[in-house]
Amino acid sequence: MAFVKLIVPHDPGELAFIRSLLDGNGICYTVRDEYFSSLYSGVSALACSVMVEEWEFDRAAILLSKLHDGPPPERDAG
Repeated sequence: MAFVKLIVPHDPGELAFIRSLLDGNGICYTVRDEYFSSLYSGVSALACSVMVEEWEFDRAAILLSKLHDGPPPERDAG
């Protein structure tokens, strides 16, 4: 099972909303560095990332595109 980065939330409120959206649509995800990043607030290099299973990326990206104006998140090349 390969996970890919979907989005880096800007704050805990956005993370909670993203979790709710993914949970409500049955999309399996994990949050990388969720608690570690809270130790060093304000340091963007340590921000948490929402990761989804690779095969669910497109569906999750379309769901998240409803949160922000603009195109859905793009899959990282690396």
